[in-house]
Order: sequence, then structure tokens, then C-alpha cells
Amino acid sequence: MQGMGEGSCPFSFNTDPATFKVGDSVSYRVTGSLAGFPFAGVLLEVHDDHVVVAGDPDDPASRMRASRESRPLVREEDVC
Repeated sequence: MQGMGEGSCPFSFNTDPATFKVGDSVSYRVTGSLAGFPFAGVLLEVHDDHVVVAGDPDDPASRMRASRESRPLVREEDVC
């Protein structure tokens, strides 16, 4: 982002899956044709083996199941 200084980011993400909680902001990834692009979302649910992330927490249709890891992974076919 221009003018923000090297290494600056306007977002603060939780990257520790052991401390994930509902409402945390995360950077997530998507498989397939969207691989390599970073996405930002909010955790709606946290489970032992997966999380549910939303690109827009106010839009119920944007719920996506993702892996529970430092940068959750969403399958391309699950992208809303």
C-alpha cells in the first residue's frame, strides 16, 4: 500500500491457530485459480479440525469452511 512504509499493514491478523476465537481477523488462502492471492476474513466458528471464515461477516452467504492453520485454506469450490 502506497505511503504506508515498508512492511506496514493496516490489518492485524491472528496467525496462531491454537488461539483462534470467533471474531478474529485472519488472512486466508484459496486453492485452484485463486491460489497465491491473499484474502482477509473474520472467523465465525472455530472447531477442533476446521474454522468457518467470512469475507464479509455481515453477509451470511459468505461463510466458507477452511482448514485450521496459521493461514486457513479454503477450497476453491467452497468460495462464496
